[in-house]
Amino acid sequence: MSRIRSLPTTLALIALTGCTPGGPEMVEVPGTTGALKSAANVRAERRAYDGAPPVIGHEDFGVECMSCHEEGLELPGVGFAPVMPHGTTDGMSAISRCEQCHVFRTTDGVFAANSFAGLPQDLRRGPRLNALAPPVIPHRVFMRENCAACHTGPAAREEIRTSHPERIRCRQCHLEILETGVFIAEGARP
Repeated sequence: MSRIRSLPTTLALIALTGCTPGGPEMVEVPGTTGALKSAANVRAERRAYDGAPPVIGHEDFGVECMSCHEEGLELPGVGFAPVMPHGTTDGMSAISRCEQCHVFRTTDGVFAANSFAGLPQDLRRGPRLNALAPPVIPHRVFMRENCAACHTGPAAREEIRTSHPERIRCRQCHLEILETGVFIAEGARP
């Protein structure tokens, strides 16, 4: 069977699967009556460790990923499809092979016993130089160049939603953390 179906056909299939919205894994979208999205803790649990690509949080609908994730789309019974954050990453595009990094979860079991323990996703805001300074970006920017994908729109988590989505040059004020060590020891003079 072909993976490519029309979007109306996919929406009809979703309705037929009996997906039911609600429950502790879904939260309401502010300002949109009846619309739901995945809760922040559910999104964090879709990663093996902080920085790992998340598993695909729904069944295979048989359409190209970008049918729903190019601009974000509300899918009845499933929630809002977030916008892909790495559409401008070199080598990435609407025709990229998403399933090279993102996979469907087929089991909760462990493939092989191991001692790997990844770090949980850090959901804290970035630190500030002072109370008036903008927060720094608390994660790498590579493959997350589209800040609006996570920080604006109906799929954005409330904890990281921007108060100024009209400003589109985010990195003019918000800088990426590249070094976590101390630059100059306290009390030392250059």
